[in-house]
Amino acid sequence: MTIAKVEVERFSLTSLKPFDAVVAALKSAIGQPNMVEFFKETRATNSFPDLERVVQSGLGQTDLMLFAEFDLGDILRRESGSKTPKIMRFVIGNPLIMKEMVKHVPDAGSYAPVTILVDERPDGVHVSYYKMESYLLSYGSAEALAVARNLDAKITTLLHECAS
Repeated sequence: MTIAKVEVERFSLTSLKPFDAVVAALKSAIGQPNMVEFFKETRATNSFPDLERVVQSGLGQTDLMLFAEFDLGDILRRESGSKTPKIMRFVIGNPLIMKEMVKHVPDAGSYAPVTILVDERPDGVHVSYYKMESYLLSYGSAEALAVARNLDAKITTLLHECAS
């Protein structure tokens, strides 16, 4: 058994925009394919170009797609009977980007697709993301790190746009 510590960097910013506006901006920038149909289509492809075509059709303007979303606040609101807190977790990514990282660092599959957390606090709406580069840094693969840095730039740009 091996246990390794991984130091992870968290990108976070606070927006004064309403929670629903930040969530709507995020969702409008990423593709939202029907994931059941998406995976049926990807499994039915017979070549990599066909697979690429299916993936491309599911991507939004940011070259990212929504794999899943979880309304974490809903559970807490039900418990308390309150209208707060508002907390959403989004699992987003791009299978073609993930492929490039996993090709060089198989463990990258543990970290991708990535999670974005949007939560409302008294000082504003926080938007957070754990940077992929920090997950992969200890593996020493220049190729995987280059892909991770590009992904980090893509996601942090998206979060800046959603929050401002």
